[in-house]
Amino acid sequence: MIVTDRFVFLHLHKSGGTFVNRFLQAFFPDARQIGYHLPRTCLPASCAALPLLGSVRNPWDYYVSWYAFQTAKPRPNPVFRVVSDQGRLGFADSVRNLLTLGEQPALLDAVRSGLPDIFPNRGINLTRDCLEPLVGSRLGFYSFLYQHIYGEANDVSILDMHALRDGLPVLLEQIGVPATAAMRHYLSRAPALNSSEHGHYADYYDATLRALVAERDAEVIARHSYAFEVAGS
Repeated sequence: MIVTDRFVFLHLHKSGGTFVNRFLQAFFPDARQIGYHLPRTCLPASCAALPLLGSVRNPWDYYVSWYAFQTAKPRPNPVFRVVSDQGRLGFADSVRNLLTLGEQPALLDAVRSGLPDIFPNRGINLTRDCLEPLVGSRLGFYSFLYQHIYGEANDVSILDMHALRDGLPVLLEQIGVPATAAMRHYLSRAPALNSSEHGHYADYYDATLRALVAERDAEVIARHSYAFEVAGS
């Protein structure tokens, strides 16, 4: 979460937020980081009236990025370790577990046991209590994170992560913050950050898993007009 005197940026996991954080810290002297991947419920009362900004990505793309990022880490996070059976499961089985985590009490309890009681302000930055909305739900994990960070999201201006370079200046100007030439130059040239190595997401899905993401992350998909794009199309 980045707070400035004029707006707040809420950082959704694996959705371009690190890139935005770096940009804001480079061009807004008053920008200060308050925690990491913190939900809007942690926003200081003094900032409650400020415009809220965020980013999002196609859920099918998110799960591929999540899996690739975690498998490349020497010690993946507790969520990944549980749903992947300590790395023994492949992409499809791991993501299926992640998508149905709220309906698998044993897995959910195992994830909780690996999480802290207070925000550690690193990594995915979840506590045991954060997972309560998942219990018995049919939410995909990305939809859970989306709701965790943004709430109802009706008052949050959210950009697709692949449109951040062109969209951020427009969004800033809409809330009365002029985008300078230096900002535009930075956004056009700065490298992507915290990215993972993987192919086009469509190559990782069979029809069953593709449909499960469509069902469990339906609200995010509909809200942001996402579709499953065939590789090379």
